[in-house]
Amino acid sequence: MIFALPKQGKGGDEWLSVTFVNVFSPAKLNLFLAITGRRADGFHDLVSVVAPVKFGDNLRVERVEGAKTDAEVNAGSGVGVSGCFSLECDDPAVPCDETNLILKAAKAFVEATGEKLSARFVLGKRIPMGAGLGGGSSNAVAALLALNQLVANPLSRERLLDLAIKLGSDCPLFLHGKPLVMRGRGERIEALEAQNGTRLSGRRALVFKPSFSIATAWAFGRMAVGAPMSYLAADEAEARLACWRAGDESAEKLLFNNMEQIAFAKYVALPVLLERLRGEFGLAVAMSGSGSACFALLRDGTAVQAVVERIREAWGRHTFIVDTEIV
Repeated sequence: MIFALPKQGKGGDEWLSVTFVNVFSPAKLNLFLAITGRRADGFHDLVSVVAPVKFGDNLRVERVEGAKTDAEVNAGSGVGVSGCFSLECDDPAVPCDETNLILKAAKAFVEATGEKLSARFVLGKRIPMGAGLGGGSSNAVAALLALNQLVANPLSRERLLDLAIKLGSDCPLFLHGKPLVMRGRGERIEALEAQNGTRLSGRRALVFKPSFSIATAWAFGRMAVGAPMSYLAADEAEARLACWRAGDESAEKLLFNNMEQIAFAKYVALPVLLERLRGEFGLAVAMSGSGSACFALLRDGTAVQAVVERIREAWGRHTFIVDTEIV
């Protein structure tokens, strides 16, 4: 789409031609997550079944034609600027400077393509931070996809995947848009068989996060230094996953996350509530990623409002809760 954006100038308003793209940026759930050990490069190896959901952020990217300086891209607005890219967000807690993965993705895109590009990013933030829902990684991939559209798709999916891998361990997932298996530190992707994907896609999930967050670096660091016994051997992780893939059991039987042991030892509100939801409603529940968000797989007939009330009773009336579906 093309529209005109006014830019204030000494001689009155000038008009810049802007092409814009809106990209949905989904959250993800780790349905199966086995951290199998620490690598020599400091990252951790994992085996995980990860699925995007229908809930997420919205990223609007506006190409600003004719802007020559950072000030022209974003004169006087007070939002973050990196090179010829600016970022603003409706959540004041989100950093809009060069630490944000959106601006890192923009820089990587320009370096990879050589495009002379100025753009304004506007992030409608819905995915909570520090939740284990992959919001930052999803935003980064949304930025790559949007910029690629703005300049007539110079990068193939393979090149976009290369950039995504360098930006973050969760990033490759969001180029695929469906449940898949991740290995290594997240860069090795394997599609699920069609019959296994159908056991996951369309499943309804209630996602809920307490008022506190869990830093991913803390969780992995604690596992490496203080609780290495929390690792699950790679062959055992693969055997568990292979057993589920070879059978016909429901998504509930897949749920596993060995990062729960670390998080639950410090944040006891998590296991207390999850156990209550299992016992009272018979729900399959788990933590996503390194937390602190958790989720419950819902079935036909689940008293969802009663579940929501129980969560709010335990964690407070303003607890983040969203009812969504696996893509």
